[in-house]
Formats: sequence, structure tokens, C-alpha cells
Amino acid sequence: MTIADPVLQGLIDSLNAAYGLCLDDGRLEDWPEFFVEDCLYQVIARENVDNGLPAAVMYCDSKGMLVDRVVALRQANVFPEHFSRHLISRAVVTGSEGNTVTAEASYAVLQTRNDGETRIFNAGKYVDRFLVEDGAARLVSRTCVYDTHRIATLLATPI
Repeated sequence: MTIADPVLQGLIDSLNAAYGLCLDDGRLEDWPEFFVEDCLYQVIARENVDNGLPAAVMYCDSKGMLVDRVVALRQANVFPEHFSRHLISRAVVTGSEGNTVTAEASYAVLQTRNDGETRIFNAGKYVDRFLVEDGAARLVSRTCVYDTHRIATLLATPI
């Protein structure tokens, strides 16, 4: 089921584009602002989803945990310097109830390290639930279901 509403489509696609640019530009402190307070963000292997296994490699169940994740990235975690580039497809709206909308979009995250070579770091799909109110969309939940069987380095920054 898809819902054809050009305004809604524009809100979701605009949020996804801004989300990708925020991460690509290294503005991690702004990343939690894409979410409502009581949110869910997880990065989980497609294999786990297909087998009903809930273990995620990254799991945050509130906006506060997203903020903590950013603080840890800035102050505690050590990971290779890199630049990311998110390529996000147009979202497919899969459902709507009241001011809550569900949608899915494919993504690929390219990563360039100090050697200058760009590699596909992670690819998959976003499975999202949005709150749409006052002419804006915010994420209630984002589950990044990745197809990539092996993550080459530490999954540090959000997908």
C-alpha cells in the first residue's frame, strides 16, 4: 500500500535529505533534532530481521540516548577519520494513521578515508515512523536494516 500525497511526500523526502546532509557535514549535535523525545533509533542486520532476532548493533530508545551517543563520539570513542556521503532514495509511504506516517527508503552510505578511496560502507533501507504536525515531519522511529554482511570498521557515526 502506498499513499499518494505530494505534500506528505515532500515533507518526508526533505527530512531524509536534510538528515543525510547533517550527518555528511559532521553536524552530529544536530542529528537528535530530527527525532521526537520518545523515539527509537536502531541499526540492525537484515539477517536478524529476517530471522526475528532483535539484536541491533546500535540501539537508542530515547532522544537523550541519541545525545549521549553524540557526546561519546565527540569525547570518548576512537575511530578512523572519515567522510561520509548518504545517498537516500525517494521514500515510499506505506501507511498513515492520524498524524503518524510509515515509510521506507533505500540508502547507501559511502565512506572516504584518509587514503582518498571511497568505498560503500553500508547499504540497506530505512524503516521509519514519522510524526507529522504543524507542517513538519519528525522521526518517531528509524530502523536502519542493513544488507551489508560485514562492517569494515567500527560503526561509530549514525547511518
